[in-house]
Amino acid sequence: MPATSTTTSKTVRRGIAAAAALPLLIGVLASCGYGSQAEKDDAKTSASPAADTKKLSASEVRIGYFPNLTHATALVGIQEGLIARELGGTTIKPQTFNAGPSEIEALNGGSLDIGFIGPSPSINGYVKSKSTNLRIISGSASGGVKLVVNPATIKTLDDLKGKKIATPQKGNTQDVAFLNWIADKGWKVDPESGKGDVSVVRTDNKVTPDAFKQGSIDGAWVPEPTASKLVSEGASVLLDETDLWPDKKFVITNVIVSQKFLKEHPDVVEAVLRGTVKTNEWINAHPDQAKASANTALKTLSGKELEPAVIDPAWKSILVTDDPLAGTLKTESDWAVKAKLIEQPDLSGIYDLSLLNKVLKAAGKPEVSDAGLGAK
Repeated sequence: MPATSTTTSKTVRRGIAAAAALPLLIGVLASCGYGSQAEKDDAKTSASPAADTKKLSASEVRIGYFPNLTHATALVGIQEGLIARELGGTTIKPQTFNAGPSEIEALNGGSLDIGFIGPSPSINGYVKSKSTNLRIISGSASGGVKLVVNPATIKTLDDLKGKKIATPQKGNTQDVAFLNWIADKGWKVDPESGKGDVSVVRTDNKVTPDAFKQGSIDGAWVPEPTASKLVSEGASVLLDETDLWPDKKFVITNVIVSQKFLKEHPDVVEAVLRGTVKTNEWINAHPDQAKASANTALKTLSGKELEPAVIDPAWKSILVTDDPLAGTLKTESDWAVKAKLIEQPDLSGIYDLSLLNKVLKAAGKPEVSDAGLGAK
């Protein structure tokens, strides 16, 4: 396992939410998503609760995110007005998505300005646009991925051989990580079919709990809260992916921006980043309130909140962070190449952390690294 980039922002372990299945790249992976491809515009917009009369260069900013705990910064920052407060008279128009490709499509099509999204669709969108469409401008979340199994049939990692283990989608972030782990064990699996020494069963996170209860899978390498949902129904945690990384950190959610919007409205992007940095700091300082706020936002967006038995362990398993952990994104890309799921992408220029580092410096916080993949 590779070294990660140095995390210099304050982080806190938090729960991660459902469907963080992050489709990883190019051609064969272009249709990968987080389940449903549906997206919606939220009915309400978020204007600043503060009487800040400072006028920015855009009257509104369209921000996309997923209704799950992986995107806790967006959930809490919008719910609590922490991002809106930094925007003064500029209005937030939130949009929620259930799939990475649909959010990238919205960004490509000009109907979205800024988005919270996983590393795989970030890479996919960047490479497919030939480096012209988006930039990663901040981190948001790390961790929250676990291997959970039926304890009656799997007691050790070696017991996985010959078993059926679910991942969210072929080529998504968890699928690639599991294939890499299998390869490191010396076992063989065909990455296209999932057949081999372990049967990798690509299963939507929404149906994975039912598949587990019916006995059609023996376990799953999945993000939260799917992992905690399975544990609440009798599974046990055999491995936390966080423990496989040297610094126990790896990117699972980034903040991205349209290059056009970044060029035309850098003051708005900077204000949003001030809001995300302050949101992450607030989450760190008020963990219980933040968890409740995120669950309230989930109920508003999806009509259903997470049960304590699920949200409590899930919330603890994620790090909310400003650091994009750029070195780990490169590693996840290299794993996909190693698995022969993608061709080697050129990621140079995918990051532009200049505004984030400006915000961090003004707040008295250390700057973060782009691992040599920054815009020139």
